[in-house]
Amino acid sequence: MSLTFHWFLPTNGDSRHVVGGGHGTPATASGRDRPPTVAYLSQIARAAEDLGFVGALTPTGAWCEDAWLTTAMVSQNTERLKFLVAFRPGFVSPTLAAQMASTFQRQTGGRLLLNVVTGGESHEQRAYGDFLDKDARYRRTGEFLQIVRELWEGKTVDLAGEHLQVEDAKLARVPDPVPEVYFGGSSPVAGEVAAKHVDVYLTWGEPPAQVAEKIAWIRGLAAKEGRTLRFGIRLHVITRDTSEQAWAEAHRLLGGFDPETVRAVQEGLARSESEGQQRMLALHGGGRDGLEIHPNLWAGIGLVRGGAGTALVGSHEEVAERIKEYAALGIEEFVLSGYPHLEEAYWFGEGVLPGLAAEGVWKHPFRQDAAPSAQVPFAS
Repeated sequence: MSLTFHWFLPTNGDSRHVVGGGHGTPATASGRDRPPTVAYLSQIARAAEDLGFVGALTPTGAWCEDAWLTTAMVSQNTERLKFLVAFRPGFVSPTLAAQMASTFQRQTGGRLLLNVVTGGESHEQRAYGDFLDKDARYRRTGEFLQIVRELWEGKTVDLAGEHLQVEDAKLARVPDPVPEVYFGGSSPVAGEVAAKHVDVYLTWGEPPAQVAEKIAWIRGLAAKEGRTLRFGIRLHVITRDTSEQAWAEAHRLLGGFDPETVRAVQEGLARSESEGQQRMLALHGGGRDGLEIHPNLWAGIGLVRGGAGTALVGSHEEVAERIKEYAALGIEEFVLSGYPHLEEAYWFGEGVLPGLAAEGVWKHPFRQDAAPSAQVPFAS
C-alpha cells in the first residue's frame, strides 16, 4: 500500500504566521500578508504537484475565496494535481452540482475530488439563506448525495425527499471518471451519511486513540450498509532537519498569537455547533500550556484557527513515525498544510516523503523513478 498525501491551497490568504478564522470566525489580519491570488496559489499548486502530493484541498465559507472558481483557474496552471474542492450542498442544487462536477472533470482531465461540507454553524448558513438546523442539514446532504451519485451513473432521477425534490433530472454527459467524495463529521447523523454515500471519511488530527475510535465507528456503520470506506486525516505540519528546529518554529508561531485574538477566536468557536470543532477545542482548552497532546502532535494551531487545529511537529524522522502510527490505524490519506504553504510544502516534500519512499510506504504518484534522495532511508 502506498500512502496518499494532499496539500492545501490557502484561499483565505497565507503568511509566515498562522492565518486564523473558519467555523464562523473571520480570517485574521495575517491572511493579508500573501493574498490568495491565482498566481500565488498556482505557485503552491505547482510545487505540490512536483513534490508528489496527489491533490490540494480548498476550504469553503465566507472567510475565503470561492473554491469552485479558484480551483478552476488554478487548474489551468497545473498538469496532474487534483483539486479537493470543498462545497456545501445547501448552496447549490444537486443537479447543477452534478453538472458542475462533470464539466470540471472534462475540462481538467479528471482532476476533481469533492469535499462535502454540510456546514456546522447555523449563523453562517443563514447568511447564505439556509435556515435548516444542523441535523436537518445532514439529512439534506444525504438526499443531495443520493441524487448526485445517481445522476453520475447516467440515471434519470425523480426524488421527493424531506428537503430536496427533483423531477426528470438527467445529465447530458456524465463525468469520467466519477469524482470521489470526501466527507467528515463527528455527530451520529454525520456517521450515517458517511456510511451510505462517501468514498473517503476524513477526521481532524486527534490523538491516535481517538482516531482509532472514529475509524471503528465509521467502519461498523459502513459494514451495515455493505460498503467499505477509505480513511483520511487533516493535519498541519512543522517538520525540520532536527526536532529542536521544528519546535522552535512552533514556539515562534505561538509567540505571534495576540492574546486578544486568541480570546476572540475562542469565544467564537465555543459557540460552534460542530461536534468535531468542540473535540478540537477540548484538546487545548484555550490555554498555552500542555499543547503537545501526543508525541509530536501539537494543538497550538487551534488557538486561533477553526477546523483543523493540530500539527505534527518534529524532525523529518519523527513526523514520518507519527504518519506511520496513523497509517497503522487505517489512515491511508493525509491532507496536510503549513505556514507559509509554499515553503512548508518543500520542507515536508523534500524532508519526509523521500524517507517514506525509501521505507516502501510511499511512492511519487507522477514519476516512475524516485528522486535520488528517496534512496536514502532515515537514519536510525
